[in-house]
Amino acid sequence: MPPDLATDLRSLPSDLRSTLDRHHFAAERLLDLGQRLARNAGAAHAPDNRVREAKAPAAEELRELPEPGTPEHDELAARGRALLERGEVAFCVMAGGMATRMGGVVKALVSIWPGMRFLDFRLAEARSWALRYGRPVPLWLMTSDATDAPLREALAEVRRQEHPEQVAALAEVHTFRQALSLRLRPDGSLYRDHEGNPSTYATGHGDLVDGLRASGLCARFLEAGGKYVWIANLDNLGATIDEAMIGYVDRENAKLAVEVCDKEAGDRGGIPVHTAGKLQVLEEFRLPADFDASSVRSFNTNTFLVSAEALQNAPFTWTYFEVSKQVEGETVIQSERLLQEMTAHLDTIYLRVPRVGLVSRFLPVKDVPELGARRPVLQELARSRGLEPARS
Repeated sequence: MPPDLATDLRSLPSDLRSTLDRHHFAAERLLDLGQRLARNAGAAHAPDNRVREAKAPAAEELRELPEPGTPEHDELAARGRALLERGEVAFCVMAGGMATRMGGVVKALVSIWPGMRFLDFRLAEARSWALRYGRPVPLWLMTSDATDAPLREALAEVRRQEHPEQVAALAEVHTFRQALSLRLRPDGSLYRDHEGNPSTYATGHGDLVDGLRASGLCARFLEAGGKYVWIANLDNLGATIDEAMIGYVDRENAKLAVEVCDKEAGDRGGIPVHTAGKLQVLEEFRLPADFDASSVRSFNTNTFLVSAEALQNAPFTWTYFEVSKQVEGETVIQSERLLQEMTAHLDTIYLRVPRVGLVSRFLPVKDVPELGARRPVLQELARSRGLEPARS
C-alpha cells in the first residue's frame, strides 16, 4: 500500500471527516482496497467481477399476475389491500447518488412540470395512500451526501405549507443516508481533484439495506407488525403500490420479488440469469465475457418487494465491486455494492410487468432529454392516479 494513504486518511480536514462519519465511511475497507491496488501497481487494472457461467432463464420462470378483472386478480388485490390497511407495507424510494444527471440539480427537486417535482409526485402518492387505506403508508427516502440536506429542507418546507390533515398523511415520511467513500488512483493512493481535494462518492444502491438498519426504520416497522417493503427508484414513477402484486407475493410466501420487463433497444443493465445454481440478477459487467446478454429478453427494473424481516436480518455479507470511472479526465477506482445482490441470497420470484402506456411499471427518467420525452405520459399517469399538483 502506498505509505501516504493511511496518512492521508488521518489528516483529512475535520469537516470532511465529520461528513464521512455521518455517512457510514468504512476506512478499513478503503485501506484494504488501496493495498490490493498497490500490489498490482503498473499492471493493467482489470477487477475480477465476472461469474464463470451464466444461462438464460426459461420463459416459465418469469411469472405474471392474473389479468385485472378476473376473480383471481380480485382475490389477490383484496388480500394486498388488507395488508395495507393493517399497516404491513412500507415504500422505500432510492433518492441518493451524486446529483449529476440533471445538470447538477438534485433530481427529487427537478420539476416534471410546473407544480410537480419528483419529490412532490411521491408525496402526492403518500397522501392518496393515507386516504385509501385509512392510515399513512411509511415512505422512506434513501439520500446521499449530495441529496440529503436539500431533500430534508424541501420536506420541511412542504410540511410548513400543508394543511393539518395533509401533514398527518405525511407523518411516516422519513429519510436515511447511504454510505460515502473516497476515490483512489489505480496505484492505490488517494485521488485528489484539480483543486487538490479528496473526491467523495456514494457507494451504490446496495447501501440501502445497511442504511435502513442504521436508521432503525425497518426495525421499528417490524416491531409494529410490518411485513413487506417495496423498493423503487425515485425516477421510475411507474413503480408504485399494486395491491394485487402484494397479495400475490404474500400468497406465495416469497422473501423477495423482482419486477422485470421486456427489453427495448438500448437497454443496458441487470438481467436475470442462472449462475452458481440460482436464478439471480446480474449487471452486464458481471457476465462471462462470451455470454450474449441480448439472449435474455428481460430486464431488471430495480423495483423489489421484499420481506421486512429478511431486509432487517439479511443473512449475507455484501460484495463490494471494484469499478473504474473517469473523473476530470482521469481514471479513478471506487468500490460499489448492488441492491440486486439480494437475489443471490434470498428465495426470489420474478414478476414480468408491463412497460407501455398507463399500466407501465417502468418509466425511468435518467436525464433532461428523457424527461422531455416522457412528460406527456407522466402527466396522464398522474391524472389517472388522481394526484393533484403539488407546490414547486
